[in-house]
Amino acid sequence: MGNDSPTPSTRRRFVNWLLGTSAGGLAAAVLYPVTRYLLPPEVTESATASVTLPFTVNDIPLNSGKIFKFGSLPGILVHTPQGEFRAFSATCTHLACIVQYRDDLSHIWCACHNGHFDLNGRNIIGPPPKPLEVFTVRVSGEQIIVSRGA
Repeated sequence: MGNDSPTPSTRRRFVNWLLGTSAGGLAAAVLYPVTRYLLPPEVTESATASVTLPFTVNDIPLNSGKIFKFGSLPGILVHTPQGEFRAFSATCTHLACIVQYRDDLSHIWCACHNGHFDLNGRNIIGPPPKPLEVFTVRVSGEQIIVSRGA
């Protein structure tokens, strides 16, 4: 009588289809993460124009600094040895590491590649290619308000 089993050409076509889709899936699984790594998503800049800091004037001694959140980005507030408050973006302009204030040098310092910034945000030593973004600081009573420069 009749043979109900699939013909060899039908089986071969199915196996070829299965191998082809598996190879395509493997290629997509490998290429997608590599492509996402090589072409990272564009980071949008924080839309925050001003922020009232969660600490007061008395919380920051002379010749010290403190990191704060400015929208989705970090900022650094420095209480200079002369008693002024200055604020900057806390993201190093070299490789986007977070900077810190060094009271022994009275500089803002990036530990990643030993970059130094003066108290005006200008890069003075090391590999950072440009200055830190400067923010405007306003003290109202005990509150500290930081905003983007005009």
